[in-house]
Amino acid sequence: MFFLYSSTTVAQTPSPAPSGPTNITAILEKAGQFTTLIRLMKSTQESDQINTQLNNSNQGLTVFAPPDNAFANLKAGALNSLSDQQKVQLVQFHIIPNFLSMSSFQTVSNPLRTQAGNSADGEFPLNVTTSGNQVNITTGVNTATVANTIFTDGQLVVYQVDQVLLPLDLFGTAAAPAPAPSKPDKDVPDKAPAGSKEDASADASGATIATVSVSLVLIAAISLKL
Repeated sequence: MFFLYSSTTVAQTPSPAPSGPTNITAILEKAGQFTTLIRLMKSTQESDQINTQLNNSNQGLTVFAPPDNAFANLKAGALNSLSDQQKVQLVQFHIIPNFLSMSSFQTVSNPLRTQAGNSADGEFPLNVTTSGNQVNITTGVNTATVANTIFTDGQLVVYQVDQVLLPLDLFGTAAAPAPAPSKPDKDVPDKAPAGSKEDASADASGATIATVSVSLVLIAAISLKL
């Protein structure tokens, strides 16, 4: 009897955690290493927007989350140079307004529509490419790789990506690589100054006229002697 009671106690399922509203920043805080993204979400109030969407509708969301070292790899002053509105767009560019499982990346249609706006105008294009199990996210400025799944509950999925997704509209010009230096031209002989051919022709004509004149003088002198 004692053995049966003990076995039953061990086999019991642990009590579920207290239910509560979904909180994107709490999810990121629990995962760790997302301090910069959390700060951006809070300062732009996008975290409140995400939580409201999740807790007051059945709309799914996909969030791409760059860790702190991804932000550290950005060009110095890249974030500080953005206006408040541009920071909102940067955060929104990391949010897809529907739930995308890992397997759905294989068949999703490009470009993806983000919370930052319609990608059809070329301002916020986001494209997915896959190679086996690897998923790459291309922005037109850089390409990030989905590293792992941080959280998923069927309505919200959060993926860690190895780079900050840089929108073409915000970083296209600044992030474009500098043009390669042009190759030096081969040595080309200096061209004769303009008009040199004409001068040479004039000199030749003058010499011809002088020769004819001398010849006429000699003929006249010989005629007189005769």
